[in-house]
Amino acid sequence: MIARRRDVEDLLAKLGIDLSFQTVAEWARKFGLKFAHQLRRRSCGNFADKWHLDEMVVSIKGKKYWLWRAVDANGYVLDALLQSRRNKRAALRLMRKLLKS
Repeated sequence: MIARRRDVEDLLAKLGIDLSFQTVAEWARKFGLKFAHQLRRRSCGNFADKWHLDEMVVSIKGKKYWLWRAVDANGYVLDALLQSRRNKRAALRLMRKLLKS
């Protein structure tokens, strides 16, 4: 979802930052291309050679789930998997999914 200048102005106003949409437009003009370039570069698969898996327990509506995440050395989340079971099969499923992509 792309935020419009007025939407950004409203979001910042909720945080107590008062500025005009023209200022947001200037920031978008000045920094927008740089951010877009970085996002395109990330989406092309230029990830770090080293990455690791994180596992943590998440409680959703009182039920335990296990969140598995693969993160590269730069902190970019490669993939995530949420499952109700914690077992070897779950870890292997995420690894296979990562290696395919």
